[in-house]
Amino acid sequence: MDAATQMAIDGQQAFAMIGTLLWTALRVGALLMAMPLIGTRAIPARIRVMVALVISLALAPLLPAPPEWRGFDAATILSIGRELAVGAAMGFMLRLVFEAGAMAGELISQGTGLSFAQMSDPLRGVNSGVIAQWFYLAFGLLFFAANGHLAMVSLLVHSYDMVPIGTALPDVQATLSIAPQFLAVVLRGAVTLALPVMVAMLAVNLAFGALSRAAPALNPIQLGLPISVLLGLLLIAVLAGELGGPVQRLYDAAFEAAGQVPLGH
Repeated sequence: MDAATQMAIDGQQAFAMIGTLLWTALRVGALLMAMPLIGTRAIPARIRVMVALVISLALAPLLPAPPEWRGFDAATILSIGRELAVGAAMGFMLRLVFEAGAMAGELISQGTGLSFAQMSDPLRGVNSGVIAQWFYLAFGLLFFAANGHLAMVSLLVHSYDMVPIGTALPDVQATLSIAPQFLAVVLRGAVTLALPVMVAMLAVNLAFGALSRAAPALNPIQLGLPISVLLGLLLIAVLAGELGGPVQRLYDAAFEAAGQVPLGH
């Protein structure tokens, strides 16, 4: 084999490796852009692209071979859109869990009188309460403490086993119904997390309401706000030690729902 032939073969292998990397980076990049923490504005886009390429480079040798490149025909464009949709859908399921934490924080803020403490949230790109941001960060710490990043990589590998690159989804309608079903689980989980504090603060507010009717001269409304804030902070501190179990169950449900996206059921 002469040098020109060997160079041509090496060039074809190099282009094949680059093509495999780019095909893999579509689903991986879409998942990272849609998932919480990594896919937020707090992480520069350049860093997110680098992380996606590194993960794709590690996963590419373990995955089935992508389809042969035939140019930008209709089938290729549909395959690219499908890869982006599958990755974004799986990342969206994980993001919903973090939104459950933010929603629980907002519900608690309303009951404790801390809803006026609003500030810009760089992770979500909106103005939200301080308690909601604390819950969002707590969910992030528990995500990494429970090896959620490793479960995310396992989810990616499993998705390629179920739906290899270039193949169609088994059932598109069933896939589209997964997010609304999981949303009900997320809302129930958010209310469950906030319910103990909400009930306790409701009892406190009722007590001060009855006191204001019985002894208006004590000005219980002016006294009730600082007591509500202090009691709310105390209850949040107690709740922080009990977040592990409920949050872990939400993560399990999120990964289960994300794993159903490639299956279509």
